[in-house]
Amino acid sequence: MRQRKIEHHLSRAFLLSLLFAVLFGLMAYLVHKSLVHSFDQHVISFVQGFETPQITALMKFLSWIGSGTIVLILAIISLLVFRKILMHRSEVILYVSVVLGSAILNQILKSLFHRSRPSLHRLANATGFSFPSGHSMEAVAFYGILAFILWRHTPTSWGRGLLIFFSTLMILGIGISRIYLGVHYPSDVLGGYLCSICWLALSIWHYQRSKDKEASALDEEKTKLGSPKSSI
Repeated sequence: MRQRKIEHHLSRAFLLSLLFAVLFGLMAYLVHKSLVHSFDQHVISFVQGFETPQITALMKFLSWIGSGTIVLILAIISLLVFRKILMHRSEVILYVSVVLGSAILNQILKSLFHRSRPSLHRLANATGFSFPSGHSMEAVAFYGILAFILWRHTPTSWGRGLLIFFSTLMILGIGISRIYLGVHYPSDVLGGYLCSICWLALSIWHYQRSKDKEASALDEEKTKLGSPKSSI
């Protein structure tokens, strides 16, 4: 019965990653065929319609904190801190693979699509290709994996709720800031979210699968050691 529950849980996690892979593939197709122009323009007009000096300052801060250099610094600091307090070796491997893997995957995809950045009403400078958004992918990877690991060590429901709220707020804020500042299309941000959620879900699925296999093997070993030896 326990094994069936584990397999059902893992199947759901794998199907979730597969779903987001399909959604990203659909978004990539629409971008490649230039079928998202109307969607992008409407969302950009809506988001930039809230422009004020105060909001611009906030969006520049969110964009800065979601940049590759800052994410790397935050990742190293949190890794060192949590390694001493919370993380087991397997969690460290998961943490590093998700954050670094997302960054590598983003560079590969950018080189494949070669999409130019928007050029109208820029409020910040940015270089490189546009699809998918690197800030969005790294935000999902970094805050998503932190939320997952801390969730495992947070016993209270209110603590877990606060953790999910903060992570979601940062992920959405960083993505919206890239649209607001005019350096990414909304489809870039959405594509980044879909791709990174797929990678995050797949990584967590693989991690849980490995942990469940270890637990099952340990249970079998305990059962063997605890069973009475047959007399000769």
